[in-house]
Amino acid sequence: MSEQYAAWKADFRAKHTKALRKAGKRTGRRPEHMGPPNGFAMLPWLLMGMGSFSNLLQGKTSNPWVGGIGIITFNSLYIYVVFRAFHKESREAPRTRWALVALGAVTCALALAYGGSWLLFFMLLGLATGSITRGRYLGPVVLGLSVLAGLIAGLRDGWGAINIAYGTFISAMVTAAILALSETVKELRETREELARTAVEKERLRFSRDLHDLLGHTLSVIVVKSEAARRLAPRDLGAALEQVSDIESVGRQALTEIREAVTGYREGSLATEMDRARSALSAAGIEPVVRQSGPPLPAQSEALLGWVVRESVTNAVRHSAASRCEIEVEGSPERVRLKITDNGPGVRSEQDAPARTGTGLKGLTERLAAAGGSLEAGPVERGGFRVTAVLPVVESAETEHAR
Repeated sequence: MSEQYAAWKADFRAKHTKALRKAGKRTGRRPEHMGPPNGFAMLPWLLMGMGSFSNLLQGKTSNPWVGGIGIITFNSLYIYVVFRAFHKESREAPRTRWALVALGAVTCALALAYGGSWLLFFMLLGLATGSITRGRYLGPVVLGLSVLAGLIAGLRDGWGAINIAYGTFISAMVTAAILALSETVKELRETREELARTAVEKERLRFSRDLHDLLGHTLSVIVVKSEAARRLAPRDLGAALEQVSDIESVGRQALTEIREAVTGYREGSLATEMDRARSALSAAGIEPVVRQSGPPLPAQSEALLGWVVRESVTNAVRHSAASRCEIEVEGSPERVRLKITDNGPGVRSEQDAPARTGTGLKGLTERLAAAGGSLEAGPVERGGFRVTAVLPVVESAETEHAR
């Protein structure tokens, strides 16, 4: 009986692999990518009961009506259990556990009543048990079921009890392992997809943030210089043409920065942003005052502070109506502090606050927080508006290697 079972199992595996390959050719997917198993994958194992069914049809079984009702009941319970095994909620439902207990009772009754090929139903019971049971209860439950199968088989088939007990144990443990592995793979795929969605969302936010900061500053400078050119044109054409030339230069630089932002390779420079801030403030009629002290900063710190200078100066040009803007950088080996203060009217009411802080400073607050720093923006007591950024100095790998 065990040799017939082994031969049937090998033949079934060969046919199953062939069917997967054909399905892969139709769908264009490899067999290992055919998707997670489901209840239908457990149905072919019911063919193990064909021997018992054949004995019923040939009249080799006493009380065939009882045996027929037993097979129908067993198959119904088996199908019910395995189809509920692939969803956690239904698998852990009490009715599923009771159905498995009923399946075990029917299996024991049929095995005790008829023996022989009916003992193979224990292996099907092992499949159902392995598909339902998880965690710390799996080992004790499967071991107890295997011992029970061996005892009943010993009463009916003598030495064949070892094969039945072993087959029951293996069928349960292998099924549980395969389904647990399938669930793990499914979770990993879902995690990978979630990580991919998160990466896309982060890149979208980065690009929109960079685009806002780039275009906001550039357009503000272009508007200011255009107004200056319009005012200068009637009385000083040379100065007006110089402003137009600056507009062209700013526009070309903006195109370059947008290309770099799209590819994700743009890194700002604090010195460059300081120079641009002086130019933008002067063009807007605001006196720039720049003070900088401390050691040289790492590229990452310079890039972040450069964004703060750009956004703060843009807001000052557009909203402050100030006559003076101070940019002060105080550096130390541990941290750097950047303060940008203008003497404009400031924020008169809560309704005016969004115009001065804007979405750009909110995005910069998140950036600095991610780097271990902080950013604060608000009116000062004597009038005006101040943006303060504090950032820890993290030396790059190249700097540490050079030392």
